[in-house]
Amino acid sequence: MTIPGWLLRHNITIEAFEGSGAYGDYYAEPVTVRCYLDQQTRLVKAPDGTDTTSSSTVYCPLNTTAPPGSRVTLPDGRQTKVIAALRRDGGGLPTPDHLEVQLE
Repeated sequence: MTIPGWLLRHNITIEAFEGSGAYGDYYAEPVTVRCYLDQQTRLVKAPDGTDTTSSSTVYCPLNTTAPPGSRVTLPDGRQTKVIAALRRDGGGLPTPDHLEVQLE
């Protein structure tokens, strides 16, 4: 079961992080994604295990690509980066499967 479409009230733009080179970071082409945006500050763990502050969390369809370091543009035009993307997959159970993306 996927996250219900009626919950996906917001649109964000994600530029998936693809790596770093001699001239800086590079990203995939921007993709608009329907999601649910929760603008709430909270303490989260970064992929390297450090504690960091997240200003927002977005809940997207499970097939969304948003690795840590990706650039995200929120509906109000603010740009931020992905701290962590967590798969919430019930493995066939009747749960709202989704990708939880924690933003700086």
